[in-house]
Amino acid sequence: MDTGILILRLLVGLLVAGHGVQKVSSHLGGKGLEGGTEEFRADGFRGGALTALAAGGGQIGSGLLLAAGLLTPLAATGAIGVMTVALTVKWRHGLWVQNDGYEYPLVLIGTAAALAATGPGAWSLDAALGLSPYPSWWAGPALAAGLGSGLLARLVLHRTPAAPANAGR
Repeated sequence: MDTGILILRLLVGLLVAGHGVQKVSSHLGGKGLEGGTEEFRADGFRGGALTALAAGGGQIGSGLLLAAGLLTPLAATGAIGVMTVALTVKWRHGLWVQNDGYEYPLVLIGTAAALAATGPGAWSLDAALGLSPYPSWWAGPALAAGLGSGLLARLVLHRTPAAPANAGR
């Protein structure tokens, strides 16, 4: 079981971190901070470079913590939060990824929640430091806080589209 959890943690954690790296740099196929900033503006978010830095930093930090199995419930909460924002952006396209849907962020949210429930396994920094096992009920607060923080970020940072000038005529 510990081998499976290790593989899952490494895969998901490094993918989430890689997404963050792409938002703030030209590494891993990213378009630099300017590209990350433009991506958020195109998706209707305000905040410019600060929004891209916060999102990228959140993804890098939570992804690396998940991969290492360190502070796993907190890492899961962060990953769930940033992926919830991504899910809200893709929601209008439907579920399936081939239509730019929210399938991928949903899988990452579910996996992070599952890791909060199972814990990081024996081959983790949490285990090496004596921080685990965590009780499985940590999954509930991690999921609630992650979803809540992602939805709050969307609410606070997303611009409401302006009504057309000739609306209502």
